[in-house]
Amino acid sequence: MILRRFICYNASSTVSSIAPSPKKKPLIFLGSPQVSVTVLEALFNASAAPNSSFEVAGIVTQPPSRRDRGRKVLPSPVAQYALDKGLPSDLIFSPEKAGDEAFLSALRELQPELCITAAYGNILPTKFLKIPLHGTVNIHPSLLPLYRGAAPVQRALQDGVPETGVSLAFTVRKLDAGPVIASKRFQVDDLIKAPELLSFLFSEGSKLLIRELPSIFDGSAKSKAAPQDDSKATLAPKIAPDEAWLSFDEEAFVLHNKVRAFAGWPGTRAKVVVLDDKSGQQNVLELKIMSTRVCKDLEIQDGGQDYVTFKKGSLVFPCGGGTALEVLEVQLPGKKAINAAAFWNGLRGQKLKKL
Repeated sequence: MILRRFICYNASSTVSSIAPSPKKKPLIFLGSPQVSVTVLEALFNASAAPNSSFEVAGIVTQPPSRRDRGRKVLPSPVAQYALDKGLPSDLIFSPEKAGDEAFLSALRELQPELCITAAYGNILPTKFLKIPLHGTVNIHPSLLPLYRGAAPVQRALQDGVPETGVSLAFTVRKLDAGPVIASKRFQVDDLIKAPELLSFLFSEGSKLLIRELPSIFDGSAKSKAAPQDDSKATLAPKIAPDEAWLSFDEEAFVLHNKVRAFAGWPGTRAKVVVLDDKSGQQNVLELKIMSTRVCKDLEIQDGGQDYVTFKKGSLVFPCGGGTALEVLEVQLPGKKAINAAAFWNGLRGQKLKKL
């Protein structure tokens, strides 16, 4: 399989200024989405310090993909950041799989002492893990062994946890099961959404990483790292697109947590019926539910359990268990997101019913 690498024609002018120093310990960073850029930026800044003992010797990221409205093939956010920083294009690797022999051969040539992963997105085989002298360390946005897997922040918010955190752990073949070097816990605001919490945890994780790098390089981190208790492990499986639909038979707090958890992708959706009493016409609308809160003072009139009302700037949806969900912002297909008041005014007196 051919190894994909990025080609950057204007990189030559900056190569000499960032050429690897033989005195510094080579570190390889693996990451792909925008949240990973925070960690890479911290590593670049730390490596540039006068007393730094390491350098970022290479980047491993997902192959270019189609993104944005134009559906252009673009490098990952991490790859783009590395190119913008002037990292030579032949030090930016984007293999289809981390077990590709051509990629592993190139990695061995760099003789990395440490690999750092942060939302890389590919499984690392044993033959990869054997390469770095001091192992591979992952920044995982949960308090391990809780929420092992692809969507720890989303699943934690979906469960409505009052606290979560970020862990620094050695990578082993078993998913997110390696010894934990350090962790930090935080209270979770009941209105925060997944993108904001994810960004915050990776930012805090990068600080934790920089603090612990000396102990990782001198080997003491391995002796102090605590084995995880597998009996307390919980899983955070990848989110499926069909999980996006809301059922108002569930209680309001369950739906609110789902909206928070799935913000960004895949989002949350609901179908409603617009009723025109004058003409008798009914029109089914699909709404993307952007922002919500749990209604604290619910007053539903007889026969009103199926109807959506408007109160104090919110669309109030009756839910299971006698609860109600306040929807603050919605989006129609192909339209921009609008607040609840703008949507309600657009109904022009028509009734809104849950489907």
